[in-house]
Order: sequence, then structure tokens, then C-alpha cells
Amino acid sequence: MNAPLNHPLPLLDLDVLRTFVAIAETGSFTTAANAVFRTPSAVSMQIKKLEDILGRSVFARDARSVTLTTDGEMLLGYARRLLSINREIVSKFIIPDIVGVVRLGSPDDYGERVLPHVLKRFAQSHPSIAVDVTIDQSSNLRRRMDDRALDITLLTNSYKTSALGAEILLTEPIVWAGAKGGCAHLREPLPVSLWEEGCAWRAGALEALGREGRNYRIAYMSAHTAGQRAAIMSDLAVAPLPKSFLGNDMVELCPKDGMPDIGTYNLAMVVAPDASAPVKAVADHIRATFEVFRETGKF
Repeated sequence: MNAPLNHPLPLLDLDVLRTFVAIAETGSFTTAANAVFRTPSAVSMQIKKLEDILGRSVFARDARSVTLTTDGEMLLGYARRLLSINREIVSKFIIPDIVGVVRLGSPDDYGERVLPHVLKRFAQSHPSIAVDVTIDQSSNLRRRMDDRALDITLLTNSYKTSALGAEILLTEPIVWAGAKGGCAHLREPLPVSLWEEGCAWRAGALEALGREGRNYRIAYMSAHTAGQRAAIMSDLAVAPLPKSFLGNDMVELCPKDGMPDIGTYNLAMVVAPDASAPVKAVADHIRATFEVFRETGKF
């Protein structure tokens, strides 16, 4: 029922809309609760309040998933616009006017998987800071930092080594990835897909194969995650990947499959010692992103 024209329409709470958008983007009340720093029960109450005000259901829920209704999809566009306007107002009047350019480095794998989320959220909170991104191997990124060509960079390191002055953001197992239903791991010699020299995952994988005396051949080589996935999915080879990189179309190959344990690796961040305010802001944002990942398993 429409409200009478002379009756004041209710005002939507931006905090509630922020929660609504978080649920829509993550597909989970629990994950969204972590992102907005509320309990799942508080998040549920916020959405109930929102649906009561609108008189419509915005989410369709079942035991496994949460999806937007048609009304929810329409609301999502409006909610994002309102939150964007709110951020613009706050940045003009409340947030310190931090401006500048930050030169950020990242390995290809995290540049593809993590940086889009980091940069999108950072642009929303710090619209006056430009981020210039360089994607390269960790060894090259380390040299760029030493040459002062970068202000901040992410690096992947072997679990046995760490870069000088690096802050470890994440320690994660490296596993053998194969195509679901594939047979590449049964072939002799074992066909392996690897990154270029200097990759921590490559070093760990080759060390594990050598330790077990496993006969192998390098069947595919690429410096890009997309190339590694192509080799795995076509069942041309198996490849070492961080466990969190496994997709639904991949399987983890364990010792029971004849594959040796590789161990773990570190993802680290190096920040220039004389970091400016914009650089420190980017570093804090990256820390917060990985803190959420450690708690929820999602970026």
C-alpha cells in the first residue's frame, strides 16, 4: 500500500543499507556480519527492519544460500548510489584531505585475485589517492622496492625465507591442484605446470618432488595464474597452488594420490621506511583486507 502524499515517508538508515549491500555482495549473513563488525543476529534484525519499512522481501533464503529477490536487485542499485554519495560527502567534510599517488606492487596471482577488491574499497574511502599498480614476480618487485621504484609491495616467500623488513600477512599451505576427475597425476613421468624461476610455490614443489624421488617433467610453464589454471583444467598437468586458490573444478591431490606434501608459503608486505600518509593508508587497508580473509576465508 502506498503512503498518503501528505504522510512523511520513512528514512532509510545508511548503516542498514551498508549491511544490505554487504550481504548481497558476499551471499552470506555471517560473512557480511564480519565485514560490518556486527553479530549475525544483529544483521538479521537490520534486514528485518529494512523489509518491514519497504513492505517487501529483499532476500530469498534457503539452507545453503542467500540471493536477492527482484525487489532486492532494484534496491541494490539505489543502496550503492546512496552509500557512494555518503562517502563523497564525508570525504569532503570529515576525512582528512589526503591526496597523492601510491606505487603498489603485487605478484600476478594476488594482483588478479585480491587487488580488485582492495582497490575498489580503497577508492571508496580515499577518492583523492591514485594507486599505480605494477604486476611482476616477487623477486623483481623486491628489487623495485630496493630501487625506490615502488612505495609498497606484496611478495610471496618460501616458508623458509622472508624478505628483510617484510610484514607477513598470510601463511597458507601450498597444495597440488589437479582437474576434478583428471588423471594427470597418474602419468609417468609426472607432468607439472610451474611458474618461472624465483617463485616460492615452484621452489617448494620441486623440493618436495626431489625429496620423494618422484620422476617428473615440466609440461607447461606460465608466469600467470590464468595459464596455470588452463593447464590444470585441461588435465595437461598438475600444479602447486595455495589451498585457497582451488576452485570448484579442481581437487587437492594428497599423499594418498601419490603426491608429496609441499608445505606452506608466506604472503608478505613491504612498505617504504619513509612512507607518506597515502602509502600508510594503502598499507592499513591491505592489512584490514587480509584480517577479514583470515577470519572468514573470503576477500
